[in-house]
This record gives sequence, C-alpha cells and structure tokens, in this order.
Amino acid sequence: MHSKIRNRVIIILIVTISGLAIVLKPHHKPGIKDFTSWSQIKQNLSENIHLGLDLRGGSHLVMQVQTDEYISKITQNNAEAARTKLQEKNLPFTTVNGDTPGKVMVDVPDSTKNSDIVRELEADLGPDWSINEKGNSIMASLAESKQNELREKATEQAKAIIENRVNAFGVTEPTIARQGGEGTYQIVIQMPGVDDPERVKNTLNADSNLELKLVAPGTQIPYPTKEQAEATAKSTPPGNDSYTAQYEVKEYRDRPDAGSALQTGWVVLGKNPVVTGLDMRDASARSSQYGGAAYEIDFSLLQEGARRFGDATGKHIKDHLAIVLNNEVKSAPVINGQINDRGQISGSFTKKAAEDLALILRSGALPAKAVYLEERTVGPSLGADSIRQGVTASVAGMIAVVAFMLFYYRGSGINAVLALVLNLVLLLAALIIFEATLTLPGIAGVILTIGMAVDSNVLIFERIREEMRSGKVVASAVDVGFNKAFLTIIDTHVTTIVSAVFLFVFGTGPIRGFAVTLVAGLLANLFTAVFVSRTIFMWHLNRSARVETLSI
Repeated sequence: MHSKIRNRVIIILIVTISGLAIVLKPHHKPGIKDFTSWSQIKQNLSENIHLGLDLRGGSHLVMQVQTDEYISKITQNNAEAARTKLQEKNLPFTTVNGDTPGKVMVDVPDSTKNSDIVRELEADLGPDWSINEKGNSIMASLAESKQNELREKATEQAKAIIENRVNAFGVTEPTIARQGGEGTYQIVIQMPGVDDPERVKNTLNADSNLELKLVAPGTQIPYPTKEQAEATAKSTPPGNDSYTAQYEVKEYRDRPDAGSALQTGWVVLGKNPVVTGLDMRDASARSSQYGGAAYEIDFSLLQEGARRFGDATGKHIKDHLAIVLNNEVKSAPVINGQINDRGQISGSFTKKAAEDLALILRSGALPAKAVYLEERTVGPSLGADSIRQGVTASVAGMIAVVAFMLFYYRGSGINAVLALVLNLVLLLAALIIFEATLTLPGIAGVILTIGMAVDSNVLIFERIREEMRSGKVVASAVDVGFNKAFLTIIDTHVTTIVSAVFLFVFGTGPIRGFAVTLVAGLLANLFTAVFVSRTIFMWHLNRSARVETLSI
C-alpha cells in the first residue's frame, strides 16, 4: 500500500513540476527573480500564453474575393489571344468580343472560313472551352465546372497573397483562413497587435495592377486632353507585334526631375502589356536617384517575363515604355537599349508609399479585387480591460467555489481545492504546449472548467457520504464512492468533450478558443479529480491503522 501511494505521489509531483515549469519558464536564461518577483512572473506568463485578438487588441477582417471579375479577366485575355491568333493566320473576322464572362464571341463577315476559325480557337483556347457556330457568329463558352474551379483557385491565390502581405508587416501570429461554405469565397484575417489597421487594410486590398506598356511610336507625351489622345489612337496605324497591334488611352501623371512640377495629361499606349505584376520576382524601395525626399522602386522579373521584356525592348529601342500603375501612367522613359530582367518605377512616391507598393509587388497582384464584408477593431486598452475583467471573474469564481467547498465539505474541501489549483496549472500548461490562443470566450471556458472540476468532486464526495450513511467504514466508503462516481464522471466529460470538438470543427476564431480551453480543462480534470483526489484520500487513510471518521 505504501509503495502504491509513493508511486502515485511521484507521478503527481512530476506532472505538477512539469506543468509549473512550462507555465513559468522564461524566454531567457532562468534566474531566481523569474520565480520570486511577481512582475517577472507576470511577464513570463504574458510571453508564454498567446493572447487572441479580443484580449491583445488588433483587427478582424472578413474579405470576399470578387471571383466573377477573375473570370471576366480570363475571358478578356483569351479574347485578345484569339484576336492575335486569327490575325496571324489571316483569317477574316469583324470583331472578337470577350465582354461577357466565360464567353468569347467572334463575328465574321461570312461563314466560308468558319471551320478554319473554329479549329484555331479549339487549339488556342483548349479543351475547357466549347465552341459553337451559328451563321456569322462563333461563340466559345467556358465550362461551368471549370469556372467554379477557377473561382476556387482565385480565392486560394488571394489567400496566399494576403498571407504574404500580412507576414511582411511583421504581425505576430496572424490568422488567415477560408470562411463560409462553398461558393462564398470569403477569407477571414485576424491581426493581433496591429496599431495602424487602415494602412494594413489599404495594403491588403491594394490594386497592385502594374503593367509595362509601349507608347505608340511617334505620339506626344503627354497630350493635354483626353480627346486629342483618343483621336491620335484612332489615326495611328497598328504596329507589327502584339504589344502595339491595338491602342488605348491612359491618364499620365509624372514628375520627370526632382523638384520639378507634376506633369499631367494623356498618352497613347499599346493595349497589350509587355509584362505585368504577375511577372515580378522582387521589388524594393530606395531613395530617388535625383535625391530629395522622393522614393522609387527597383524590380526584377521572372524568367518568362524577362524574356518578353527583353524581346519588346530590343525591338523598340528609342521608343518610350510606359510604367502603368493602377491604370495611371507614372512615367514613360526612353528605351535606350535592350533590357532583360530589371527595371525601375519612378514617380513622386513618399517612403511609406514606396515601401507599401514594393510590398504589394513582391507578394504578387491579387487575381481579383476583394471587398470587406466585416471589420472589427479591438484597441489594446479594451483588450487589457477584457483580460482584467476575465481574470477578476475567474478569481472571484474560484474564491466562491473554494469557500463553498471548505464550508460544505470541511476537511475534504481542502482535497478539492488542491485538485482545482492543479487543474488550472495543467490547463495553462496544455495551452502553452499546443500553442493555443487564449481568447475572451477561452477565459469563459476556464471559468466553466472550474465549475466542472468542482462538479466532479461533488459527485465523488456525495457518493462517499451515501456509503458512510449506509454503514460502511471510511476506507470502504471512499473506495466505493470513487468507483461508483467514476463512470458518471467519464460520461459527463466525454459528452462535453464531443460537443466541444464540434464547436472547434465548425466554429471560428473565439468559439474555437472556447472549445480548446474547455477540452484541455476537462482532460486535466479527469486526472486531478479522479487520480489526485483519490491519492490524497489514500494518504490520509494510510496515516493510521483504522480511520473511524472522515471530515466530509
């Protein structure tokens, strides 16, 4: 009997010391102050326990990717590719229209070459497009299943890009995850400790639409009015490559030299870009070569983008290359020689604007715009208030429970109190081991765990009382009380854990935090209420040969 108690005590001591070490361990070389100074203990606790958004403060955003825009963009790109292909093959057509998402319409002057056009479209668009002809019209339609697949791809790509942007901001332990059912295309973002949520919002959803386009040869930079530029675009003959086969007009805003006045107007550009933001390999902000407070962005290109860039700049030496950012021409330098994989974006950027733009270009362009469906911001002071109130509620609840147990169960109440304290230590240790995040609902889970722990002790103690009233001796009453209460405790804990698992699987953010703390507390309670409490009773009963009474 003595060896059995000794073994149980050793197990309890190992678990207790391990739990305390995990909870109180400092993130530096331990010293005596780490375990004797209350301020140092609090600091160690704050470093070890990860606080959620509602406790630490920060921003909670829900974004929805506009996937129809992504399908529309793909359709437009395919329409441009089809137009170029038909021109290369000298096949007759009137218009190629991609204005309807998922549908490319080709109008022809007559139907004599329809079979040749259909064959070229099938080869160019691929098997996901079905092609039908009717008289002087040929329509290519993208399969609905492929459209849904592309929508999912766009959402996952947007999620990855947003995650890169959030990580680049240095946000500690952000949460970026899909939310909602099929067809919602929503992304939830939680950023604890963010002190400038507006800047993060603007950068997350920034339209990083960077395009490098050729300026129409022989045209003015800039034209003072849009009407003049549009008239020039219509009268300028098309070039010999896909970059200058068609022209468009864009607004122009540039500051050519440091300290000079801002030039505004309109320029005529080739419609198809040479490279886009998707071709970016890296981008970084630096002080302008002209000096002063202005900044510029150096960039490098991926292999395929560098190949196109080198080809276009080699063919258009002494022409102008426009740097178009978000549909606005920032500069239009002269191409002095062939450029392969590196370039520069100059303009009237501040340091912050240049760094944000470089970040956007590094992380890649969003496949489609995203709109904010929900936004919540918790200030650090509100988070601190939540922690203080949550801790106050936990301590108040624990004091009330301790007072009740000591008053109602007398000496055996001390047993329950010791088990309860160990339960909380193991709960915190479990949160730290599994790197779980403590949220405000999580604190509610801690408080509920206190109640569940006491409930287990109440079940056991009442069973022991019943057995003692029936005439059993103390040792037998304790054994029977624990054995009879054990199955009930297991049953209540398992059913609650199953419910908590469903909350974790189907819930989000704070609800999952509640589920995690509840499950950790219940598992710890199975050890403390059954194993630790019984060991204390065994030690008490073993102190003398025959114990006649029990303070319960």
